[in-house]
Amino acid sequence: MPEATDSRVPLETPETLHAELARIAKWEKEQNKLMIWDRITRLPFKLLDKITPKIIHEKVGKLLDELGSYIQNGGNYLVAGRKVGTLIGEASVAAGGTGTGPYPLAVMDAAALRLSERSRNTATAQGATTGFGGIFTLAADIPAVLGLSLKAIQEIGLCYGYDPTDKAERIFTVKVMQFASSDIVGKRTILRELNLQAGGDGNIIAGTNAAVSKIQGWKEVVMVYRDNWGWKKLLQTVPVAGMFFGAYLNRKTLEDVTEAARMLYRKRRIIARLAELELK
Repeated sequence: MPEATDSRVPLETPETLHAELARIAKWEKEQNKLMIWDRITRLPFKLLDKITPKIIHEKVGKLLDELGSYIQNGGNYLVAGRKVGTLIGEASVAAGGTGTGPYPLAVMDAAALRLSERSRNTATAQGATTGFGGIFTLAADIPAVLGLSLKAIQEIGLCYGYDPTDKAERIFTVKVMQFASSDIVGKRTILRELNLQAGGDGNIIAGTNAAVSKIQGWKEVVMVYRDNWGWKKLLQTVPVAGMFFGAYLNRKTLEDVTEAARMLYRKRRIIARLAELELK
């Protein structure tokens, strides 16, 4: 997406942009540390799945339909960009800018971090509420967390100049959500599909077209998201005590989601900005 053209704040130099890419590459390598943990947390959930009440399975089935609707036309999960536009404008003014773009990365980062904290706080409250009733209110928690995740990713994308009203961007949103809940093998695959692996050019259209062909009806996204909670979600099924576990687990989920969103959208913006500099 092209950026706006009115700002008094100097943008980054090519050297600075390459340094920021190196920082993101370091973060990508650090995701390797998650592989063993992810494997452990998946196993017990397969046992839990056998005793999960029918209502939870029905909720997951409904989510598949809603997620497909989101990809096709935005559905109920599509966010409005007005609030994000106001927030990033305020961040620009606070940094000495005019409140209009193109915004330096520091301004985009500040707005994205602020939105991330808001989403984590909301998820914490949500987890405490749904965790109070144990396994039966878990049925309400799953769609709530997925909805919060989609909303947070879209808002962070808007901070970096990517509009979720574009279908390709909605595909990217879902892939970010999947990235946050995948093991290292899955993360590498997603980076490759989105053309954001080391040396990739960040071509969203080419990347998401490949992603679409590899996910059948988006079922994989919801199932991976659910399975990767693993035994951690077992703690939330304990009545009353589950509110404490639920608050923590939902906050951690949104921390992972928003971190992945900031890194991946930031990488796209850096790659795009470097390409623009090369054309000048």
